Amino acid sequence: MRKTRVFLGFVLVALILSGAVTLFAGDIKGAEIPVEPAGMPEADAAALWSHIHSTSPYWNWAQWPGKSGLYKGTEPHGVLLQTFVTDGVHHAVQGKTGVAPDRGIVVKENYTPDKTLAAITVMYKVKGFNPEAADWFWAKYAPDGQVQAAGKAEMCIKCHGAKKENDYFMTGPIK
Repeated sequence: MRKTRVFLGFVLVALILSGAVTLFAGDIKGAEIPVEPAGMPEADAAALWSHIHSTSPYWNWAQWPGKSGLYKGTEPHGVLLQTFVTDGVHHAVQGKTGVAPDRGIVVKENYTPDKTLAAITVMYKVKGFNPEAADWFWAKYAPDGQVQAAGKAEMCIKCHGAKKENDYFMTGPIK
């Protein structure tokens, strides 16, 4: 019995070291957070739109913790919002890790008072893209996918910069 447990222990360690198994650190502050899956797009508006609509439809993702369905928003996003996040971002917010993972995505649907979709705004973390603004790639799309702003969008950085200590998130705390 003891030999079996020792053997299983070695197998588990080997799997963890090989990357086949990832253990999460729960809500321990400063803990390593998961990296989003391989095959994520580069910091490019067209590639990002394709990813969030075809490769991994954002409407199938979890919503921002504590913000299910439409909720009251503020300008410039709209009076009603709905926010979706990738698994890594969801884990980072719930675990209060203080920072979103590389390749983490936040998609915010922006609605008018009559619940008409007005825009889709996206924050996409790409390591090395823009270190001065926590590596966020910003994008604003019309509902049909037409790019209205993308990249190091000054308007987005200026507004969200008020929450630098919260990894530029306005929706809720990440620490």
